[in-house]
Amino acid sequence: MTLPATRRTVLLATGGAAAALTAACSNYGDNNSSSSSSSEKSAAAGQELAKTTDIPLGGGKIFGAEKVVVTQPTKDDFKAFSAICTHLGCTVGSVADGTIDCPCHGSKYHIADGSVAHGPAPKPLPAKQITVEGSTIKLT
Repeated sequence: MTLPATRRTVLLATGGAAAALTAACSNYGDNNSSSSSSSEKSAAAGQELAKTTDIPLGGGKIFGAEKVVVTQPTKDDFKAFSAICTHLGCTVGSVADGTIDCPCHGSKYHIADGSVAHGPAPKPLPAKQITVEGSTIKLT
């Protein structure tokens, strides 16, 4: 025999589903395979972030722990930007074909200046400060 659904039963059932959905989406974009692995140590300000040879010409590398992306748009010209998309705060996932790409909603940024190449991002990636000393790139 099936009992009719009461208001309490419906609220309990839908509330549990909503909580599960919220928990599943709470870290959307935080885990991407292109960022530095959690086994790498985080570079504090002034410490080595990378070697210049780690950053491909015309491309870049994402440092997830520091939430920074370092690019090399032209030979020996290194730039750094926040790795947090200005659309909804996802961590960018890759650097390819001259752009820094966000996997969440398709935003793309130019590697030379962080400006928006393709929306929905509303504004450029903020620049980050780095120094290049010899073959060492440091986050400052």
